Order: sequence, then structure tokens, then C-alpha cells
Amino acid sequence: MRHFTPKLHTALSLLLLLAASPAMAQTQTDTAIVPFEIHIPDAAIADLKARLDNARLPAQIPGTGWEYGTNATYLRELVDYWRNDFDWRAQEAELNEFAQFKTNIDGLPIHFIHVRAENPDAMPLLITHGWPGSFVEFRKIIGPLTHPELYGGNAEDAFHVVIPSLPGFGFSGEPQERGYNPERMAHVLAALMQRLGYEHYGAQGGDWGAIINRVHAARYPERMIGLHSNFVLAGPPEDPAVRAAVPAAETAARETRAAFMLNEVGYQQIQGTKPQSLGVALNDSPAGLAAWIVEKFHGWSDIDQQSINGLDAKFTKDEILTDISVYWFTASITASTRIYYESRNFPASEPTGYVSVPTAGALFPAEIYITPRLWAEASYNIVRWTPMPRGGHFAAMEEPELLLEDVRAFFRSLR
Repeated sequence: MRHFTPKLHTALSLLLLLAASPAMAQTQTDTAIVPFEIHIPDAAIADLKARLDNARLPAQIPGTGWEYGTNATYLRELVDYWRNDFDWRAQEAELNEFAQFKTNIDGLPIHFIHVRAENPDAMPLLITHGWPGSFVEFRKIIGPLTHPELYGGNAEDAFHVVIPSLPGFGFSGEPQERGYNPERMAHVLAALMQRLGYEHYGAQGGDWGAIINRVHAARYPERMIGLHSNFVLAGPPEDPAVRAAVPAAETAARETRAAFMLNEVGYQQIQGTKPQSLGVALNDSPAGLAAWIVEKFHGWSDIDQQSINGLDAKFTKDEILTDISVYWFTASITASTRIYYESRNFPASEPTGYVSVPTAGALFPAEIYITPRLWAEASYNIVRWTPMPRGGHFAAMEEPELLLEDVRAFFRSLR
């Protein structure tokens, strides 16, 4: 059995050192790992409520739903709930139950959750979010991953969990230079795991997190034990025989989802070309920010797309608004959307190439892109492929049990 106990310069050791000598916290070098707790000032919460009080929401054409964008009826309900019923302090307290830290990497303060299991043989697992997600996406699965025995699982399946906020997102720092693309973020996350003392670890992610993890696996294959993705991206293989061998059902699923997504990808063009202009509006109007983000939750989830309140079947308003509130309170929406611009205009230094790390794909039917297995096998060392019965893009929020069980099953074979 592998042993994944980190070196002495782990977050735990540093935390004990800082606790023993508080003065040292002020004199640590830039490699220090410093405990972090979320506390949004009362003035910022009051400012949010004032802006929501003065929100000027547009009318909607009678008889329309979500086809023009975020439905006006749902948005009014969401804004009203955010203003009158949403309790940020309660959400903040829940998030602060998870051990959080900051450390400087590549000139930026990087925020991350780091929860260690009691099991000394637990595998380190890096979980990476995307856009418009955040570290809060994963709070339903942190406990079951780190302490499975408390949730009906086996202690042998435990993980030491590391969940960073990507550069430019949430409580991490905002890049101050051009070219901060997914490749550079992959190097940052590799440096983070090394600083925590984890020489070998697994990785899980969706959306940009899956893309960054793929680069991470390609650049550091000797470190990565396994790669689990609920957003497996791969283009058609060069071999026409392989393309022709894709089962008809997979081709139909891919084409059906692609046709639906034709009306869902306008944001990519805007964020990939003029994120700064968009950011002025989203950073100034919480109602506008909510409309921009919740539209993605609606279109990318396994819900009744014709229902005005279809989201309520899968997500509570508290869950959605906590994610949105992180973007609002940290004023990180503009920086976060730049990942699309940087990826488009600053390609990787070299092709990602074939990922030799053992890879698992968890295929949720309402994911924004559907990749056939044969396509994926041409780009990854696929050892597990799980078509899910339900679920969409925000798997850890929408179908945490399905995602959790697949992660456990995949890495169980690699311990």
C-alpha cells in the first residue's frame, strides 16, 4: 500500500509552528503557508443589500422563458431572496468549518482548502474548479472524501483534500500581467502540492479545472497517480477508422448536446474577446452578476429547461447565491473571466499531447460537451469510463453522491 504522509513542511506542521510562535507568522518568507478565515466586512454586506434594493431589472417579453437569457421572474425571486432571506454569515461560518490557508506562488496569494484525513494512508487529492464555479462547489463532498467512515463508507477510501481557488478567482490574488493561461495555472497548482509536501497525488476536476488538470498531468506525469475528470475534452482522432467506429448512440448524444449548446456559448465569445468591458457591468451590479452566472446553472444542469423554476429541483438558492456571493464580495468576476481571453490569445508553450496518467471519465448527460470514449482514448490513458444516469456540469453540487462514488472507485484501484 502506498503511503502519502507529507514532508515536515506541510500545512499542518506550519500551522503548529505558527501557533507556537505567533510572531513568526509576520516574518515567514514568501513560501509561508498561513491560516485563512473568511470574514466579509459588515459594510460590504450592507453595500450589497443597498445595491439589490436599487436594482433596475428589465421587463421580459410575455410568454417567453429562458430562451432570451435569465428568466425575469426567476431573477426577481433570486434577487429578492438574496436581499431579504439569504444569510451570508451562516454560509461564511459553514465555509470556515473547512481549514483554509493562503500561500504565495508565482507572485500571487493562493487561497485553498486543505483538509487532512485521519487515515495515514489517505491519498492526497487535488480538486480544481472552473468558471463560474468556485471552491464552494465541493463542500458537499469534502467530508465524505476525508472521513468516509462517517458517511457510510470505508476508512480505506479516505483522501487528504486540497481545493484551491484558481488565480484570479475568489480569495486568490488577481494576476497583474498578460498570459496567465491554464498552463501557467497548472504550474501554480503543481507548486502548491509540492509545497504541501505531496510528492504523489490524484486530481479531480470539471470545466477549466479539468483542462488545467489535464495540462498538470501532461507536464508532471511522475507526480500524478490518477486523473479523474467530469469534463473530458478531446477532439476527433486523426484515424478515420477510429472516428467511424464511434457507437451511434454516443454520436447522437454528442450531436444533440452540441445543437443545444449553440445557444449557450455566447459568453465564451464575450469573455474570450472583451472580458474587461463585461466586467464593468458585472462588478458593479449584483443583479447583473446573478443573471450572468445563474443562466449557466440553468443551461448546464440536468433540469426541465422549459420550467421557470427548474433550478429549484437541483439547487437551493442558498447554494447558488453562496457561489455568486464569493464572486461579488471578492470583486473577482472580471479577473475570472479573463481565463477565456488568456487561453485564446496565449496558447500553451507546447502541445499537451497524450496523457499517460491513468484517467477516469465521469460522463454526466447534461454536460456542455459530450466526448465519445474512442476520442478520449486517443488523448488519455482511459482506464475507467462511467456514463452517469443523470446530472450536468456542476456535478459536485448537483449529483454529489454519483461523483463521489466514481472518484472512490477509480482511485481505489490506484492505491
